[in-house]
Amino acid sequence: MHLVRQVYRNVQENLSGKHPKVYRQVHAGSEVATIALPKQIPGLDGEYEKLNDIGIIRQILLYPPLIYDPPMNKRRGMFKEIKINPLEKIDINAKEWLCYPAKVCDVLIHVYFHETFYELGFGLCNLFELAEEEDLEKQPDAIYLYGAPEGSLDGLAEFNTVYYKDKEKNMLVGAVPRDDEFGYFGYLKKMILTLHNIKKIEQNIMPYHGAFYQISLKGNIKVKVLMIGDSGAGKSESLEALRFLGSEKIRDLTIIADDMGSIIIEDDGTIRGLGTETGAFLRLDDLQTGYAFEQLDRAIITNPSKVNARIVIPITDFETITEGREIDYILYANNYEEVDEEHKIIESFDNAEDALKVFREGAVMSKGTTNTTGLVHSYFANVFGPPQNREAHDKIVDRYFQEFFKKGIFVGQIRTRLGVKGMENDGPIEAAKALLSIIEK
Repeated sequence: MHLVRQVYRNVQENLSGKHPKVYRQVHAGSEVATIALPKQIPGLDGEYEKLNDIGIIRQILLYPPLIYDPPMNKRRGMFKEIKINPLEKIDINAKEWLCYPAKVCDVLIHVYFHETFYELGFGLCNLFELAEEEDLEKQPDAIYLYGAPEGSLDGLAEFNTVYYKDKEKNMLVGAVPRDDEFGYFGYLKKMILTLHNIKKIEQNIMPYHGAFYQISLKGNIKVKVLMIGDSGAGKSESLEALRFLGSEKIRDLTIIADDMGSIIIEDDGTIRGLGTETGAFLRLDDLQTGYAFEQLDRAIITNPSKVNARIVIPITDFETITEGREIDYILYANNYEEVDEEHKIIESFDNAEDALKVFREGAVMSKGTTNTTGLVHSYFANVFGPPQNREAHDKIVDRYFQEFFKKGIFVGQIRTRLGVKGMENDGPIEAAKALLSIIEK
C-alpha cells in the first residue's frame, strides 16, 4: 500500500513540478493480507490428501471498510445431498486455493475457497471464529469446497450446490461450482450453516434459523429471547429497533445468535440456546438510519448499489455463542400478517401442536434475499438442513416442543410486518415496543 502511494506521488510531483497540498491516504494496493501455511490434517488421507497442500489461514489483516461488488446479489435453490463424494470429481491446484478453518460453535469446518472468490472468502473472518492451532490437530467435522472447477459437479444434482455424508469418516463434504452465478456471500455462509445443522441433527439436537439474544434490563433483570424465522422475516431488524428504543430501560443486549444456532436440553432439564456466528450478514435497507455508518471501521460491504446490499460485521464473541443462555421466550417471526383486534403483535400458543403447525409451515413474505417472491413456505423456516433430513428433524422437534411447554417457556409468534408494504421500518419498531412491554412485566 505504501509502495503504490509513493510511486504515484513521485510520478505526480515529477510531471507537475509541484508538491501536493493535500495528501489523501486512500486505499491502494492490498486491502487484505493473510498468513496461510499448508499443514497435514488428521483424517485427510486418500481422496482428501490433495487438500493438504492448500495454505490454511492462521492470521488475517484487514483495512476496513472493504467494499466489494461480487457478480451476484442473491441466492437461490437449496443444498442437496448426493451419494458420491464430490472430491472424486474435483481437481485441485493448491496454489489457487486457501482454507479458512471455521469454528461454527463446536463444529469445525474447513472452508476451501478458490482464488476466484477470494474477496468473499476473506469476508468469513467477520462472521466465523478462526480455528486455533490445536483445532488443526484433529479431523474436521466437515469440509466445504467453494469454487469447484467448471463442469466438475454437473449431473450430481438438479442445482449444483451439493453435500455428501462420508459415513466412514463421519465427515460431511460440501461443494459449490466456480461460476459467477454463485458469486454471492450467501452461498458461502449458508452452506457452512447447512453443514453445521446436519451435524446437530445427527447428534439428536435441534438446530434453529433465528436470532437469540439476552436483554438485560435495569434492575438486574435478564430475559433471553429466541426469534425463529426465515431470511427477511425481521429478526435482526427487530433486534436493532429494540436496541435503538430501549436505551432508557435496557442496560445491555447480548447477542448469542444472529442467524443460526442450536438448542440443547441438559441432563437436568435446562433448555439452552447456542449460536454459530460471531458476526452478522445484514441487509443495509432494513437497518436503522445511520447504523451502517457507525460500523464502517469494522465493515465489509457487498453490492452497495444493488437490491439486497449487505454488510458483514462482527457483533459478539466466541465464548458467548458457545456458552449460550437458558431460553425464556421462543417466538416465530411473522413478517407478512397485519395487526388488528384478532391478530396482536405478540401472541402465545396454547400447546405444542398449535405451535408446531406454524413453525412447520414456515411462512414468510420474501424480501428479495433469494430468487423467490411473494408469500413462500419453508419447513421450519430453515432450508439449511431440516428439510433434507425431515424424518429425523420431526422426531427431534416433537420432543423439544413438548419440553418447551413443560418448562413453561413462552412459545408464540411476533408480527414484525417487515414484508408488509409501508411497514418496513415501523413494523419492527412496533414489534420491539410490544416485546419490551411484555418482558418488563
